[in-house]
Amino acid sequence: MRVQLLAKMLGMLALAALIIAPPAVRAEPPVSLFRIGTGGTGGTYYPVGQALAHAISNPTAATDCAPVPCGVPGLLAVAQTANGSVSNIEDVQDRQIESGFSQSDVAYWALSGTNVFEDAGPQRDIRGIASLYHEDVHVVARKGSGISRITDLRGKRVSLDDPGSGTLVGARLILDAYGLTEADLKAQYIKASDAIKKIRSGELDAFFFISGTPSPAISELSEEGLVTLVPISGPIASRLTWENPFFTPSAIPEGSYAGVEAVRTLGVAALWVVSSAQSDAQVYEITKRFWENLPDLKRLGLHPKIDKITLATAFFSMSVPLHPGALKYYQESGLLLADSKNNRRTN
Repeated sequence: MRVQLLAKMLGMLALAALIIAPPAVRAEPPVSLFRIGTGGTGGTYYPVGQALAHAISNPTAATDCAPVPCGVPGLLAVAQTANGSVSNIEDVQDRQIESGFSQSDVAYWALSGTNVFEDAGPQRDIRGIASLYHEDVHVVARKGSGISRITDLRGKRVSLDDPGSGTLVGARLILDAYGLTEADLKAQYIKASDAIKKIRSGELDAFFFISGTPSPAISELSEEGLVTLVPISGPIASRLTWENPFFTPSAIPEGSYAGVEAVRTLGVAALWVVSSAQSDAQVYEITKRFWENLPDLKRLGLHPKIDKITLATAFFSMSVPLHPGALKYYQESGLLLADSKNNRRTN
């Protein structure tokens, strides 16, 4: 009897434990932070970086992440503002961030330890994930400033962009080609967001900005009827592209900015670069989810430049070696030969 009673009591206790026990909690995967260095909020890098972060993030390993398919399980991708190409390269090299955006010219100088990186030496840890889109050199002049050509910048209040930006490096090359130095200008070194304020207040005559078209910063000014664009064309532009193969002839079409006519200029490529310290497996998954989720990302209409991103130009002006993880994805996709050690396309 006692044995039966004891068994009955134990059974009841076990049943009670099942009833009051909390439901099993699904173990969350460890979260890996993946930062994307962009630029100022007035440029193209930042909104595009936000979109890319959305496409590859999935810190909780969710299985339903509409309206965009889920990103890499356990990955928290964050787009953060920065000074631009040069500072992004430096931060990736120093492992302050995992990845970032850079102009193709700046990435080339970084890897080779030339131009702006001559003192620092080669930044050997820089690798590529993808070439994203084309960027245009914008030389923005305040209406009424008397500036219609690059040579008209002499003696004017001109911003060459923030130190650490690729725009500053490009602006110096362009000024030099036209026979100008920074000493010939009343040069300033401020972000596009600050240049906007100074254009509005009449404290600035012009500013350089390398960005995808349309740039939100310039769109604001054009809608207020405050600015025009200065061309970079003719023999001097041809010489610039000859001496600097990362520059390509470009044109900003009419309608890109309210009330601004079409203008010929120069362009570079916007690269997504990453540290070689990032694991092959992680970069492979990031590259894979990015390209697979891109069509859904485009449907959200987050920024016009996202529509320009395509596998057909994934290696355009790719001036650094691909990361092995990204290379593996492109090989599996048939874009590169399986035994390829470089960035040459096979189709």
